[in-house]
Amino acid sequence: MKGLMLNAKDEKRGYVLNGVLTKRWTVGEGAELLRISERHLWRVLARYRREGVAALVHGNRGRVPVNATPRDVRQRMLQLAQGPYDGANYSHLAELLEEREGIACSRWTVRRVLRKAGVGSPRRRRRPKHRSRRERRAQEGMLLQVDGSRHAWLPSGEELTLIGGVDDATGTVPAALFREQEDAHGYFLLLEGLLERKGVPLALYSDRHSIFVQTAKETLEEQLLGRQEPTQVGRALEELGIQWIPASSPQAKGRVERLWQTFQDRLRVELRLAGAKTLEEANQVLGAFLPKFNARFSVPARQPGLAYRPLPEGLDPKGVLCFKYRRVVASDNTVQFARGTLQIPPTPKRASYARARVEVQERLDGTLVVVHDGVVLATREAPPGPVTLRARKSSRSLPDRLVGRVSPAGSRGAQGPGGVARGPAEEGRPDPIGAKAPRKPAPDHPWKKSLLTKSLHQTH
Repeated sequence: MKGLMLNAKDEKRGYVLNGVLTKRWTVGEGAELLRISERHLWRVLARYRREGVAALVHGNRGRVPVNATPRDVRQRMLQLAQGPYDGANYSHLAELLEEREGIACSRWTVRRVLRKAGVGSPRRRRRPKHRSRRERRAQEGMLLQVDGSRHAWLPSGEELTLIGGVDDATGTVPAALFREQEDAHGYFLLLEGLLERKGVPLALYSDRHSIFVQTAKETLEEQLLGRQEPTQVGRALEELGIQWIPASSPQAKGRVERLWQTFQDRLRVELRLAGAKTLEEANQVLGAFLPKFNARFSVPARQPGLAYRPLPEGLDPKGVLCFKYRRVVASDNTVQFARGTLQIPPTPKRASYARARVEVQERLDGTLVVVHDGVVLATREAPPGPVTLRARKSSRSLPDRLVGRVSPAGSRGAQGPGGVARGPAEEGRPDPIGAKAPRKPAPDHPWKKSLLTKSLHQTH
């Protein structure tokens, strides 16, 4: 046939069919060579006898598939990938096209169209290293991996720190927030949101950051007690009954590390599309992003139900998720703190709290609370103390008639007694009344005798 092009597969099929027709191979051997059934080989032979070489070419060759992506859709897809959706990977781009543009296509269609046009994925994959995988926990809430990711999240390139946690059993993100830096205040806010939405998890898995564990050497008191003083976050985890598990390497908490890679691919694009410019706007976009992310990437746990526990009866989360400091009440019933002084008034149980050991809580809303034996004491800002004037360390005061006449240090002008500079009109005048002239030692003064003369005199 004119214009008929055969590929290697077609030529192999014709070679086998000719061999079967010439009795070189049996029908069973020809079917095995072509990897088809004997019944289908009889069909191919019948068509080959009827149409000749044209029967070797597949019937769909040269036809446009009914499910082919139209050309205008491919061009539109390419424009969006290089325009507003620049930086989105193939999977995320397919979701954005369907959600925002109404273009329903699979990830593989997006990948094929973009790679054919020479547009690669912004995410570069490194060669995987052999590591043994840890099995997921059986139930949601049994283990939460937490960490912070410092990255240029905002479109302006400003760097923020995203603090969040991923559930080990399901891969969902129950709570996350943006902060200026990774600090204990941010982890307190993370735990506060987690307690409100889910409850108290059984364990927390993190790196050995100084927020969770003390990095300084043990003091003598800590060595005598047999344990190191916990950090503020470590103390809060103990009060909530949450087990803290430290990771020995970033690969050990690989689930949360891979979470940050996914967020840096997807959330950064979402922030740019939403036009987020500040920390508050970024947290708003994050709040709308988390439900979609959890619905897309969550996996079912091996056991149904939740392992999250409710808060213990009578436990105030605000009194746990705060900064606590030990203080001793002064004799005037005041407590000194960095931000001021608190006055403790008398109570029906106790008239004075002088020399009592109390606990000052600096809560997340900025308020200060004083607690004694588990009871919150009513406090108010103490009035300012009396002003006490004290002598300052300085040179002796001079008489009024000599003020302003002291020569500056290092001056070469003529000076009178006591370092008082003499002006041109005062040179030649006697010293002021009461001023003593410098006394010059006599020639036979003991200070002027040499050590040798002293020793000889003592010898004789």
